[in-house]
Amino acid sequence: MTDDWRTDRVGSALRGENPTVMRRLRAGFAAIGDVQFLPGYSVLLVDDPDVQRLSELPKAKRLTFLSDMDVLGEAVERACRRFDPAFRRVNLEILGNTDGFLHAHVWPRFEWEPPDLVRLPVWLYGREHWHDERHALATRHDALRGAIGEELHRLTAAA
Repeated sequence: MTDDWRTDRVGSALRGENPTVMRRLRAGFAAIGDVQFLPGYSVLLVDDPDVQRLSELPKAKRLTFLSDMDVLGEAVERACRRFDPAFRRVNLEILGNTDGFLHAHVWPRFEWEPPDLVRLPVWLYGREHWHDERHALATRHDALRGAIGEELHRLTAAA
């Protein structure tokens, strides 16, 4: 498989071709992030590639998307807490400044983060964190990815 899915993340998820997708949720797809300098980073992709803003969804689906974001956040929190005792919290963000489709970021935060960054937005991490191969999604993240997927299964089965 090529990296073509990167140019059409939502369409490739709909076609079952996006390798980062962990689970289909009610209004989108839970995907593991391309970068893992904060292990467990995940993204909720909307299931309609034409939707750019939360406000473009009908009210019921908007609430469902936000509920899916909550479920993904809780799954990341549960999995990261099990994997790393230095887990602090999860940050949830819908920004929409770069990609032209609705998505939500789920960032786990840890006590071991640099003191000058641990309490700041993750976007203030240096460029090297975003582009260094050491932080790229790889097979070494499979166990944590699997744990997030298991938590998603538990949480969605209970709903």
